[in-house]
Amino acid sequence: MANGVGKVIGKSIVLLFLLVILIFVGLMWFDYLSVIHIKPLFAPIYKILKLSPQQSSTVSDIKQVNMANLDDDRLAKRQEHLDLREQELDKREQDIEKQEAVNLQVSQELEDLRISQEEREKTFNNAVKKYDDKEVNVRQFAEYLNSMPPADAVATLNAMEDQAVIDTLRKVEEISKETGTASQVSYWLSLMPKDRVATIQRKMVIKPSN
Repeated sequence: MANGVGKVIGKSIVLLFLLVILIFVGLMWFDYLSVIHIKPLFAPIYKILKLSPQQSSTVSDIKQVNMANLDDDRLAKRQEHLDLREQELDKREQDIEKQEAVNLQVSQELEDLRISQEEREKTFNNAVKKYDDKEVNVRQFAEYLNSMPPADAVATLNAMEDQAVIDTLRKVEEISKETGTASQVSYWLSLMPKDRVATIQRKMVIKPSN
């Protein structure tokens, strides 16, 4: 009977010892996996076994990570905003450069038009001056012929080109109308060679005075 009780007690002790070992091993395993946090208790054993248990994140660490992620998101959004702003500024700069190029082209075209207009005005003024000078010269010559004897006036006309003769005769007629005096053109023509007179009259008909 005593032997039976002793065996039961021995088995209980062995079972209890095994249970303690299992609990110890289980706690160590959970601590190694960072399910529970009692690493200081098992630190000597980890050191002997050369094990590096997993490090779990604490609530504080998680908050710090979340804050870091929020800061990263803010920085990323701010950088994106800056990139968009930079793109917008680049586009505005390109638009301004294009508009400046257009303005420069328009300015150059206006300058070319101004120069061309000045050249036309200069040409016109020169033509007007040349015409005025010619008118003055023709009038002076016509008045000079009127003061000459008819024979001398005809001799002078015969030595001139047809168009010069025509311009002179027309100016003589004009002066006669202005002064109310008789024109000597008909008399001069009667003294000139008939073939020359015919040529002059034909040209006067083809190109009448303005």
